[in-house]
Amino acid sequence: MSVPVLTPAPPATPLGRLGAAGVFLIAVAATVLVAAVHVTQGTSSVGALDLLALLFDGASGGSEEAARVLLASRLPRLLAGVTVGCALGVAGSLLQSIARNPMASPDTLAVSSGAHLTIVTAAAFGLTLPLPVSGGLALFGGLAAAALVMAMSAGGRSGTTRLILAGSATAMALHSLTSLVMILFEEETTGLYAWGSGSLVQGDLRAVTQFGPVIAVAMAAAILAGPRLDILGLGDDTASVLGVHVRRLRLWLTLLAIVLAAAAVTVAGPIGFVGLCAPVIVRLLPRSIPGLHRHRSLLPLSGVAGVLIVLGSDIALRAVMGAQAGVEVPPGVVTTLLGAGAMVWLARRYRDAGPTRRPPAARIGSTRSRAAFLAVAGTLAALLAGALVLGLLAGDRWLLTGDVLNWLQGRTSRGLTFVLDQRYPRVLAAVLAGAALAVAGTAVQAVCRNPLAEPGVLGVTAGAGVGAISLLTMAPVAGIWAMTGAAGAGALTAFGLVYGLAWRGGLSSDRLVLIGIAVQYACTSLTVLIIVKADPWNTALALTWLSGSTYGRVPAQLIPVALALLLAVPLLAWLRRDLDLLSLDEDSPRILGVSLEPVRLTALAGAVLLTATAVSAVGVVAFVGLVAPHAARAMVGARTARVLPVAALLGALLVSLADTLGRTVIAPAQVPAGLVTALIGTPYFVYLLWRARAHAEGSS
Repeated sequence: MSVPVLTPAPPATPLGRLGAAGVFLIAVAATVLVAAVHVTQGTSSVGALDLLALLFDGASGGSEEAARVLLASRLPRLLAGVTVGCALGVAGSLLQSIARNPMASPDTLAVSSGAHLTIVTAAAFGLTLPLPVSGGLALFGGLAAAALVMAMSAGGRSGTTRLILAGSATAMALHSLTSLVMILFEEETTGLYAWGSGSLVQGDLRAVTQFGPVIAVAMAAAILAGPRLDILGLGDDTASVLGVHVRRLRLWLTLLAIVLAAAAVTVAGPIGFVGLCAPVIVRLLPRSIPGLHRHRSLLPLSGVAGVLIVLGSDIALRAVMGAQAGVEVPPGVVTTLLGAGAMVWLARRYRDAGPTRRPPAARIGSTRSRAAFLAVAGTLAALLAGALVLGLLAGDRWLLTGDVLNWLQGRTSRGLTFVLDQRYPRVLAAVLAGAALAVAGTAVQAVCRNPLAEPGVLGVTAGAGVGAISLLTMAPVAGIWAMTGAAGAGALTAFGLVYGLAWRGGLSSDRLVLIGIAVQYACTSLTVLIIVKADPWNTALALTWLSGSTYGRVPAQLIPVALALLLAVPLLAWLRRDLDLLSLDEDSPRILGVSLEPVRLTALAGAVLLTATAVSAVGVVAFVGLVAPHAARAMVGARTARVLPVAALLGALLVSLADTLGRTVIAPAQVPAGLVTALIGTPYFVYLLWRARAHAEGSS
């Protein structure tokens, strides 16, 4: 007869003895303390002692000024922070539980971006809408964006990488649309650029009093559904057996999360990554605390953690940068930096199954003949030549081919000569930058073994943008080589950070992509900070440059990107066989004697050089490094020797046509080329993710 062995219970920790209710009370007490500190900060001379006097003496005598400041400015700001923090914390916790993915949040599912776009669009058309209608518009935008992301990523259950890639791509496209609206309607949307990163500045309590009850009801409904969420965490099949209607529950809870996120955007703009950080912080608390990780405790604690993050970020911002920074600098800058750190931590901790690697389209045509390759390359070269001519002819003033021929021979009038002298650097800049970004994307995809990666996904493009925009705001008349150097320094810094953080006993492509996206968000946040601090009311120049524009380019600006192409393309062509082996798996190159790390570093260094020079030439252009290499593989097969020239031709053709379209579609106004490529590239990206999902489901 066997004797059962009793395993001793783990030692009780102080928090464990308190229980979930005790932890919640401590969190609430901490929130009250932080709120007390928050209300003492501001641009006026009213300090903590004045507020204490108001508390004990009432609004009499010298306390009248303190009462006015408290009611008109500080209390609305404090309550906005509390409202938004609660809403985003609970929304993020709901989305993470629904998707069973620790990186799901209103930001990674593009909810905030969709809501932001609808509000900016309403402002652009001069619509002064009551707050409930604005909230409804925000809800519609957030719901549409989240539905698209969740559909592309199979509800987030098929892998962290695909969820984050789908959300980031959708957010990028929506951000491009938002930037386009703000550029075309600059006067109507003045001040909305900074608001796009969140703002706690409130003129009164109207927004809080109207949306506070909505948020409270949605939070209460979510908490009441907590037991069913606990059952859902056991798995869909188990939950169904236990009587939970899984699909209906997931739908309603997703709607609740989107209502919370949309309400938060309406009150204070899209404050980034609170919905990611708050639940992560709560989930890190010890599991030995009874009942803490059940959703009836987890959800309200996530809301309190969200309040602490929002108010703490606002306090830190004003403590470090001064009281005026609370007006000028959005608190979302700080919360996004915190969120980027949380994403890096999660990416280093969690392993992904990699369902986005090598979808079927990536292997199409691996045995295409040489004749087919030459036919494709010749056709693309002819199309690119036609695009060059079209770029010279099109614009706010259409020209004839005879005018171009006369200009080449020096026989045009002064007016035509001026027009073509302005156009040809723009046309060549678009062609060279497009080719550089496409070649860089080819190298990044080969190293990452992920056809959905690109230099922007690895944070390189955003890093180059930080470097260049820093120089642009500090020295607007800086030289071409200084701009190239600043962009290169930013790109190299971002690349070094991503590569170093992604290295953990080896280089995982999924980890590289996730950390790259985190660094991309951080760099974008820093860019917002730089622009807002430099001149918050004159952001058109920087915003246009960040959207990828060839406006005002001169021939000397073409030299850096041309030199980069001359250096990097032969280098990558020399490494073509090693890159082919790298794109297969981790073991084949080692067996055949390929030194993995030197090849990876060399290829990625070439990609960084190409991206930095392209950004210095035309600004930030999205999706070219994704679309061109993938389309090239579909046309001529997966061999790097063939993909490189075809991708370069496709990238040059895409950016050239985007630039021409942007210069002519609403002439004399112009749409930056980067916005056009983002709007073209996003549907293709959606198609790639859908194909990857279908293949993953078909093989399971």
